[in-house]
Amino acid sequence: MKTSKQIILFDGDCNFCSFWVKYVIERDKKDLFRFASLQSEKGKELLKQYNLKEDLETVVLIQNNSIKTKSSAALQIFKGLGGFYQLIIIFILVPKFIRNAVYSLVAKYREKLMKSQSCIISTEALKNKFID
Repeated sequence: MKTSKQIILFDGDCNFCSFWVKYVIERDKKDLFRFASLQSEKGKELLKQYNLKEDLETVVLIQNNSIKTKSSAALQIFKGLGGFYQLIIIFILVPKFIRNAVYSLVAKYREKLMKSQSCIISTEALKNKFID
């Protein structure tokens, strides 16, 4: 897929993930990101294109035809938001196995962390943020 946009694949069935997608959309002042759920046809197509398992349970960032997952994806997303968010990239200095262990711990309890519904209300402005 040829685009200057970075693509974030997320678990569309997860309230916690939907909350974070909304969080990023609201702060994406540079209009850098596009989104697709892992369960969507486009999400499945991109997983196949990049030789990733379809039952993946992590955020995926596609950036300049390279893939980042778990904590590396999250850190790069914050960096892309700019401003003080980009300071979070300092955590890239933490060894990846530690960062990913923390990421996996949060992922394990994500449903308990976000019990309420956090669906994304579709508006014309938001439609352009999602790829089909």
